[in-house]
Amino acid sequence: MPGARKVTITAIAREAGVSVPTVSRVVNGRADVAPETRARVEELLQRYGYRRRAAPGDRAALVDLVFNDIDSPWAVEIIRGVEEVTHASAVGTVVSAIHDRSGPARQWLNNLRARASDGVILVTSALEPVLHKELHRLGVPIVVVDPAGSTTLDAPTIGATNWAGGLAATEHLLHQGHRRIGFIAGPPRLLCSRARLDGYRAALEAAGVTGDDRLVAQGDFYHRSGFTGCNTLMELPEPPTAVFASSDQMALGAIEALRRRGLRVPQDVSVVGFDDLPEVKWSSPPLTTVRQPLAEMGKLAARTVLRLARGEDVDSPRVELATELVVRSSTAAPGEG
Repeated sequence: MPGARKVTITAIAREAGVSVPTVSRVVNGRADVAPETRARVEELLQRYGYRRRAAPGDRAALVDLVFNDIDSPWAVEIIRGVEEVTHASAVGTVVSAIHDRSGPARQWLNNLRARASDGVILVTSALEPVLHKELHRLGVPIVVVDPAGSTTLDAPTIGATNWAGGLAATEHLLHQGHRRIGFIAGPPRLLCSRARLDGYRAALEAAGVTGDDRLVAQGDFYHRSGFTGCNTLMELPEPPTAVFASSDQMALGAIEALRRRGLRVPQDVSVVGFDDLPEVKWSSPPLTTVRQPLAEMGKLAARTVLRLARGEDVDSPRVELATELVVRSSTAAPGEG
């Protein structure tokens, strides 16, 4: 078998004992291949790091943008930023979702081989270690956006100052006179979730406010968990006078929970979110939130992966873009509004 960078479909077919068209169907993600044959061919493709190469002078002009899920406005903002840069560079964008499952992730990897993309932007670092290894074997430039934690990928990462954002949101509520501030946390496995919670706790500590673990409810960044988490907080013997939800979607869920309880925002309870998604300026009331520069993160990720594809160096392996508190009408001093 030739070296990984010279391996051909013909060589793969010979070693697998199948026809060249069969290997081609596997590479292109076709379904009309027997499972055992597909497994044998995929094992060889992975072993030798096969990746379809564009013909000389015929660039693929594609970037793969991979999410865990794309069913949120948060993902749309990232896509918008990436697409603005790739469009200006005459490069196409292929958007995929792997849903934290090995099947879709492996199918995406097979498709990546077939497309010969110029680079990959991962808005998830929750890939199996074997897929991390295979991406390196393929020699595809990679950039990770908002990494879930310390990624094993040797790749540049683009994030935001989540700790500072959590600190600023909590300080805003403290300055208004709130002392019992509820927090609805995101998934604990995510680095950004932990950073926002740490920022919240740091602000309380700096203000001399004793933390109360009962004031921290668990959420998952989506509306329903904000609704449920806020109800949990408001059922405490001493409910909070303000709620900081670590995503805008959870903040909107919290506002709905308060509305159903007959409580007014911000007259009875203040609410702060995190992200500054486009729709929150139109919520009732308009939401005070921490602006996370999602589109800018997408733009920087696209510029970075295209630089890597051209063989250029990047300025820094880890970039954090600044967050910013945006004050609107959902916060006020306790009992005011």
